[in-house]
Amino acid sequence: MLRIENLTRQTTLVAQGRVADNFLTKFRGLMGVRELPDGDGLLITGCNSVHTHFMRIPIDVLYVDAQHRVVGIDPEMATWRIGRTHKAATAVIEMPSGTATRTQCAIGDQLLISVA
Repeated sequence: MLRIENLTRQTTLVAQGRVADNFLTKFRGLMGVRELPDGDGLLITGCNSVHTHFMRIPIDVLYVDAQHRVVGIDPEMATWRIGRTHKAATAVIEMPSGTATRTQCAIGDQLLISVA
């Protein structure tokens, strides 16, 4: 189980998520997902850009560096889009659309990423 907290804003971004850390889970990502409830999310490791091809829902995307600091944000990324590449990013977090705005995420925020 994955949990991601924004320490800077004192908010929970992902309460019950999963990790994509191999070819198959990274390839599958959120493709085909019809609904992404609040508190759900996906951490894609070893990644600095994403796309939303074949996805059914818009998502919020956070790009994080090795120290778990936010280095980029693509809020409300529509389907069939390609996100920006962030050279400093070592992982990407995909969350329900609106999460970044609702929790006031900003570049430079420090995250706590816990995997149980």
